[in-house]
Amino acid sequence: MESVLGCDDEILLRSEREFHNAAKTNDIEKMRQLMKHRVDVRVKNSADRTALHLAAGAGHKQVVQLLLEHLPLDEEDSFGMNALLLGAWFGHLPVLKILVNAGAKINCQNKSGLNLLHCAALRGHIKVMEFIMEDLEGIKLDKVDKSGKTAFHLAAEHGQLEAVEFLIGSGCQHSLKDKDENTALHLASKNGHAEVLQKIVETRVDLNERNTEGMTALHLATEGGYFDCVRILLDAGCEVNIQTEQKGMNSLHYCAFHGYEDIGRILIEAGININAVNHRKSTALHISILQNFPAMVKLLIDFECDLDIPDYRLQTPLHIAAEHGRQDTAEMILIAGVLVNLKSQDKQGKTSLDVAARGNHINLADMIIKADRFYKWKKVKKNKSFILLLCCFQSSKAHSFQILIPVLHYAAHWYQAYSKMYIHEQKLPFGPNNYFLLTLMSNNTNIAVLSLVLLNSR
Repeated sequence: MESVLGCDDEILLRSEREFHNAAKTNDIEKMRQLMKHRVDVRVKNSADRTALHLAAGAGHKQVVQLLLEHLPLDEEDSFGMNALLLGAWFGHLPVLKILVNAGAKINCQNKSGLNLLHCAALRGHIKVMEFIMEDLEGIKLDKVDKSGKTAFHLAAEHGQLEAVEFLIGSGCQHSLKDKDENTALHLASKNGHAEVLQKIVETRVDLNERNTEGMTALHLATEGGYFDCVRILLDAGCEVNIQTEQKGMNSLHYCAFHGYEDIGRILIEAGININAVNHRKSTALHISILQNFPAMVKLLIDFECDLDIPDYRLQTPLHIAAEHGRQDTAEMILIAGVLVNLKSQDKQGKTSLDVAARGNHINLADMIIKADRFYKWKKVKKNKSFILLLCCFQSSKAHSFQILIPVLHYAAHWYQAYSKMYIHEQKLPFGPNNYFLLTLMSNNTNIAVLSLVLLNSR
């Protein structure tokens, strides 16, 4: 509405345009001069606004008083806004009082069903709200607009803290729902208004109410990435594991979809089910890999999510990584995957290795092969008191060595001797009498030798 008030209108004659501009700029002498030259006082711009609309919206009392002698008091523009509603919208209390005293209809509303209180609350004009509730009769505190929103809904949706406090103090109903079954709590959360949300939470409303999509305030705050709002809801004791009714999404799924690892962390710490599946049987790990958020993948793995859950296509997270060539996330899964099932098949009977090969992701496929060999070695070594794994790579095979490094990193990490692959030799305790020796050496001929030795000291 501000843009319409502030623009020139090419459909007007020059004198008419000057008349409207004078009304907007409070140039009452210019207006009188034009009126003497018989300018059309009732002329409207492309938004069907007269000079009275413009003067009321701009808050010019003298111009409004002048125009009341020549123009209909309650005439509406193309939005259904009359001068009284525009005065409330822009917070011009003196203009509002002039129009009310002149006999303006108090219970008017625009085409969206917004009345005086709605306009003032949405814009956060407290003085106007006080005037409406204290001096005008017949204004209902919880009157709804055409979308089912009360003034409380609108103030919460637009982050008007003082308006929210005023309405709560006036005794408005806190838990009413609009046509989408959103409460004020939903709307404050959805739009990231943390201070407003805190004030609403203090009224002890139901924190777990669902809207038509089955979403709670926590879902909406998470989807929007509003960390402070999520924290407020968690601290207030909302239920963290609720899933939406249609898509089966919990808040962690929304985090994974958008890559909000900071919010994901506090949700996990609050006890959210890290392995919950949605309507496509996807976990947060599936989603974060698909959306390519490595930091989110790492967070989920660090909190020991299940790495082998199949989705509706029977694809594990490693399948997803292999299909889309996500080498960094595949590496994280393989390093963490003490029990990763590399033989798991999707609906087409393909393993993650098959999927990587089909997509021509050669490095990723090679990584899976190396990991498979290592997992098999791990099973064998449990029954041996002495094992030696010796890997030699010429400089021409340096790329292959790089692919194997993540697997060897994992081996070192599993024995609590994770190395950044600097040259070092370390002897660490493993069991009562056994020792684990990790050695990485290189010489001037660019031959790298890595040996993993489990020694029996008995």
